[in-house]
Amino acid sequence: MNPLPVSLPFTDRSEAGRRLAERVRPQVSGDAVVLALPRGGVPVGAELARLLHIPLDVVVVRKLGVPGRAEVGVGAIAEDGKVCYDDRALARMQLSRRDLDGTVAAERNELSRRLELYRHGRPAPDLRGRDVIVVDDGVATGGTARAVLRMVRRQGPAQLLLAVPVAAQAALDALSEEADRIVVLTVPDNFRAVGEWYRDFGQLSDAEVTALIG
Repeated sequence: MNPLPVSLPFTDRSEAGRRLAERVRPQVSGDAVVLALPRGGVPVGAELARLLHIPLDVVVVRKLGVPGRAEVGVGAIAEDGKVCYDDRALARMQLSRRDLDGTVAAERNELSRRLELYRHGRPAPDLRGRDVIVVDDGVATGGTARAVLRMVRRQGPAQLLLAVPVAAQAALDALSEEADRIVVLTVPDNFRAVGEWYRDFGQLSDAEVTALIG
């Protein structure tokens, strides 16, 4: 992971994906696949996959928020159903895993809905023995990325990469052992939120995500 100086902010997610593709290109070979996190990671991953001439798919993950404070993440659930808890955050808030049972159930339902919407019943790609590139539009805390990377690792890829345009240093430090390589364009000292590093950071609809992944 050696980010080089880049001009900021990115115009939009598509531009960030094109720039990211040039950094990822030397890192992968053979039968690779891009897995993008909906919604924001999909336009980034779509450009990367197009330029590298490799398949694009989604990998669905849902953040687990504190009950009553959904914006405060304390874990995530990946599409294989495995839950990745942030036990340190839970301890700081004096919460137990059981306190999140209702949240986990609700997010499982939403995860199932999105999987059906994005994949229309087709199976997830076979990742065993392949180079897998997990892509998002940025990493703020690393909670959802951790859940995805662990899910992919369980499927036996040849090489597991995390590729993002922008990230917080603390999140990258926490993820350093979860991926074989991390490719990131910029790690700003004054990072506060992913959206601050894009001129156009509009929210995508499910229909836009579906169109991008074909």
